[in-house]
Amino acid sequence: MRIVLAEDSTLLREGLTRLLSEDGHDVVAAVGDGEGLVAACDEHRPDVVIADVRMPPTFTNEGLRAALAVRRRHPGIAVLVLSQYVDKRYAAQLVDGDVRGVGYLLKDRVVEVGDFLEALRRVADGGTAFDPEVVRRLLNRARDTESLARLSPREHEVLALMAQGHTNESIAGRLHVSRSAVEKHANAIFDKLGLTHVDGYNRRVLAIVRFLND
Repeated sequence: MRIVLAEDSTLLREGLTRLLSEDGHDVVAAVGDGEGLVAACDEHRPDVVIADVRMPPTFTNEGLRAALAVRRRHPGIAVLVLSQYVDKRYAAQLVDGDVRGVGYLLKDRVVEVGDFLEALRRVADGGTAFDPEVVRRLLNRARDTESLARLSPREHEVLALMAQGHTNESIAGRLHVSRSAVEKHANAIFDKLGLTHVDGYNRRVLAIVRFLND
């Protein structure tokens, strides 16, 4: 896949570029700030963007704002953001709209090379990839909301794994249950969230958005 990388740390930027190249990907641009990210995407129209949340000049949310600008200008470009810390506001902003082709990982996850590359492929294919710690923080935030409070503990587990980007088959393996059991839990989730009349993949996406935004 063709990738634009935005990371202000030269060492990490070069390391990621090498890692991605060795995995067979084409890093068409590697930049160090948000403006450079938007400009590179306008020029190269990559398949996916990898962006640090905090970049110059204020090191708050410039990378995220640039990634959101890319999504508005080029909706077909997938976005995977990296952050040193979990910030629920930034994660919620990222999924305020179409959650397909979106990911939010902690930088520590990059050390787990296989997990990082799997998450990148999932996002590039139109799926989602949220760090388990991000999901845990958002889940703690969401427990008191009315619709999510109706979910059972197991249904919370299933929805959290959905938000990380796992398929029903993958969720079944992680929870050591049958795929049909996961499907039953998923249908119960959709029912409790009022999504019974939404078809197919859109229902799953809406459930994840509800979970991440509440």
